[in-house]
Amino acid sequence: MWEVEAPPALFPQAFQKKKDQIVASNVPIEKIRNIGISAHIDSGKTTLSERILFYTGRIHEIHEVRGKDGVGAKMDSMDLEREKGITIQSAATYAMWGEHNINLIDTPGHVDFTIEVERALRVLDGAILVLCSVSGVQSQSITVDRQMKRYKVPRIAFINKMDRAGANYDRVAAQLKEKLNHHPVKLQYPIGAEDRFQGLIDLVQMKAFYFDGESGENVREEEIPADMLDEAKLRRQEMVEGVAEVDDTLGELFLADAAISNDQIAAAIRRATIALKMTPVMCGSAYKNKGVQLLLNAVCSYLPNPKEATNEALDQKNNEAKVILESDPAKPFVGLAFKLEDGRYGQLTYMRVYQGRVAKGDFIFNQSNQKKVKIPRIVRMHASDMNDINEGQAGDIIALFGVECASGDTFTDGTVSYTMTSMHVPDAVISLAVSPKERTSTANFSKALNRFTKEDPTFRVHRDEESAQTIISGMGELHLEIYIERMKREYNCEVIAGKPQVAYRETISQKGEFYYTHKKQTGGSGQFARVCGYLEPLPADAVQQYEFVDDIVGGSIPREFIPACDKGFQEAVKKGNLIGFPVVGVRVVINDGAFHAVDSSEMAFKTAAIMGFREGYAAAKPIILEPMMKVEVQAPEDFQGSVVGQLNQRRGTILSTENRDGYLIAVAEVPLNAMFGYSTDLRSATQGKGEYTMEFAKYFPVPKNEAEALMAAYREKQAAEAAARK
Repeated sequence: MWEVEAPPALFPQAFQKKKDQIVASNVPIEKIRNIGISAHIDSGKTTLSERILFYTGRIHEIHEVRGKDGVGAKMDSMDLEREKGITIQSAATYAMWGEHNINLIDTPGHVDFTIEVERALRVLDGAILVLCSVSGVQSQSITVDRQMKRYKVPRIAFINKMDRAGANYDRVAAQLKEKLNHHPVKLQYPIGAEDRFQGLIDLVQMKAFYFDGESGENVREEEIPADMLDEAKLRRQEMVEGVAEVDDTLGELFLADAAISNDQIAAAIRRATIALKMTPVMCGSAYKNKGVQLLLNAVCSYLPNPKEATNEALDQKNNEAKVILESDPAKPFVGLAFKLEDGRYGQLTYMRVYQGRVAKGDFIFNQSNQKKVKIPRIVRMHASDMNDINEGQAGDIIALFGVECASGDTFTDGTVSYTMTSMHVPDAVISLAVSPKERTSTANFSKALNRFTKEDPTFRVHRDEESAQTIISGMGELHLEIYIERMKREYNCEVIAGKPQVAYRETISQKGEFYYTHKKQTGGSGQFARVCGYLEPLPADAVQQYEFVDDIVGGSIPREFIPACDKGFQEAVKKGNLIGFPVVGVRVVINDGAFHAVDSSEMAFKTAAIMGFREGYAAAKPIILEPMMKVEVQAPEDFQGSVVGQLNQRRGTILSTENRDGYLIAVAEVPLNAMFGYSTDLRSATQGKGEYTMEFAKYFPVPKNEAEALMAAYREKQAAEAAARK
């Protein structure tokens, strides 16, 4: 049966109830919907969330994302989000629609904040895929759809912005099939489009709906206009055929030419949607307040409740055997911490409860470290606002205070040892060197980096020991720019950001001999050591980067001083003469030397080895090596020329190109030094549709002009340091 009742309860608006409604805590699990709103940037996700909150009575007035009043949408609670008009962090809220409790997560659309979408979809049972009626399926639509498929999330497609010039409902619905391989079934037919968009025809009920009042809060149900009735009947037939293709029960009725009721159609749509066999397609204009209430009805009718979603855990006591979790409050508690925030009261841990129940004061066990934690406070989030509750149970999305953990940790009540499968975390694609502007801000700088790495798995920090720089890595330039801005605002720490130092290496290209004598005479005993031998390049397939060979015969250097020579050479390879980077791929052979019975010592031979290495190194024609990265670029075939051209401009060598499913996949080796800023350039050249991954491949000699520039810069740096010491 279709779960939404017939009018007048069809639109259970909060305007007829108390405005400050609180979600009932005794809602049966069958009436809970955990949904996310995902889409390409600027498709209208946050505007849609704002309307949902308004129609369900959670907020009392509508504010626009870039509204003139400067208030901003409720779900964009960060100042930065309101200023830039984009969503940076996913925000959770909850509302009642009739008898249904809807837990809602609004996610960012920008590819730089893809982890926010990833972790939201990881814990949700259903989703609304918002598409622009003009732009249709865009690059980030493809990415979020891939994420929905990864976590097997049933979705409803909502074609937004039907009031815009160029709006085309049928074209965008067709793109769902062409570009995303969905089986789209249109449940509605718009009454007009662009500036003539007036309302919607519901093809299941065969009624027309109009949205009156200042904010579209009064839903008017009427008969279908006479001039549209024939088209509506034709489209209803298409809809029934589309559902019958993927639902056996309706298919049998359809083939038997039997009468099919509205309830039977609705039940078939629900079954096929939950089974991921079809995508119901709806439309409207969130900005013009049209179609949102019908979408809410569809969420309650067609998307699964927590019991209908399949959630698997791994039993750590049974060789990680898969266990299906039951959304039953009576079963042992299992919950997943999917998002962390550092709030004014300490760490706020967002948790999806999959099984059992958890109450304030309970002890729970973190399965990653087996630590026992007491829960001091449980809240339900309404964007940045919190409502205290006493307990959460299977199917709920809650937030806990005072529970230290990492993103992705599983908690249980201790009677079971289950862990949830981890979410997919993409690799970072861009890095920056950062340092605090003022020395006094160092403590705040460290605090900020610690907090951000804990909150965001795609934001990574490491210290490059060679260049003594702090390197931050992330998903794109905007991603890192936002964190630098947050350090300034939230931690009062201004940051200097620069291009990170590439990890160059030095090596030799031929044999170089050395004959070095170290002599030093002071008042007492002096220092004397002589080492002779040569350096030569190691074979390309050598495992070690440094090799020491002792070819001394006849005791020209006593045995006890040989290790000191080795130590000296190892010291010398740490810093080459050309640009001060480590020397690799070198074999050092000593075959002669001399010692003094009184003045020779370990220190003397170590010093002689260091100086001898430098002598031989200068004679061995040293060269500079740079890291070459294996870069794999994916972009639509239309952009093949731009993609290949960009890689060539960056001194890249194309290894292979292939075309697969309308996409170009190009593999190239490109110097790391030439890859900075590539993510932005690639997105510009491919209308935001290109993606790339990068990994270290090998070291390769730097071209002569680049090498000269690097050596000149190194000499300048040495001169400046020498001048500073004076």
